[in-house]
Amino acid sequence: MLKLPVKRLCAAFSLAAASFAAHATPITVYGAWLCSNDACGWSAVRDMTDFDAKNRWLVDRGDGRPSVNVVVLSFVNPLKLLNKTNDAGTVNGVPKGMTQAVVNYFKSKNVRVQLSMGGITYTDAWNTALATNPTQLGLNAVEVAQALGVGFEIDYEENTNPNLTGLQAFVDAYRSRLPYDPTGNNHAARLTIDLAPGDRWLTAITRKATIDWLGPNPVLDYANAMVPDSGAERRRQYARHAGLYVLGSRMPLHAQHLHHAAQQLRERRGRRRDNLQHSYPNAAGDTLLN
Repeated sequence: MLKLPVKRLCAAFSLAAASFAAHATPITVYGAWLCSNDACGWSAVRDMTDFDAKNRWLVDRGDGRPSVNVVVLSFVNPLKLLNKTNDAGTVNGVPKGMTQAVVNYFKSKNVRVQLSMGGITYTDAWNTALATNPTQLGLNAVEVAQALGVGFEIDYEENTNPNLTGLQAFVDAYRSRLPYDPTGNNHAARLTIDLAPGDRWLTAITRKATIDWLGPNPVLDYANAMVPDSGAERRRQYARHAGLYVLGSRMPLHAQHLHHAAQQLRERRGRRRDNLQHSYPNAAGDTLLN
């Protein structure tokens, strides 16, 4: 997702602090960004026996409990979704492999599912879609979300001159049909965003999100912190997220929480490390190729 000369934790665990109501308790999100067996194209319908063999560890850590509580299928091309494209790998704008069977595989184990729209490869597609008809893009996303019973993740990685007006129109359109749900019960209403640490990447989008969408009156559910997965820079960038308010909470996202979540990822993937690879072509970092 981030086009920087370091490895990413983007398929690692993110932790979000939530404030649904005055007396609500914070939630935690342990998620994996999941690619298919063709990198992140999802261009073919999966054989579910093979899919289960490769992904069982996500829904059963060995004692019947899942290893994660959200899986993000990566990635949807925003321009194809806007145009409801039908081609060799796409049906009505959605990759052919992102089927109800795949969604139900996880949801049957109480693992929430989201579709990630974007990734670094689809930055130009985001730009074109937002310049063409961002409202329709939002409405098309709602249609898919409701049909599959999934949420959407905004992964718009235009660093230099993002179309914030168009992005606002997309968010407005999505929320016009699926309002923010503080209970989290409506899976299709879950709308999140990927942001970057510090002041070197995606600063305009991060500023927009934190001011307008993640404050006391939340519009988005939470933000994912995209950071390196090793070295001193990782710790510095964790720390830069310490003041990031997510899901309308006044509770900061603390560096130690992110560090703990990342450590859990490394411990849990264990012998399945071979399935955690750099995703190609989206530069999404340690995304699961299954």
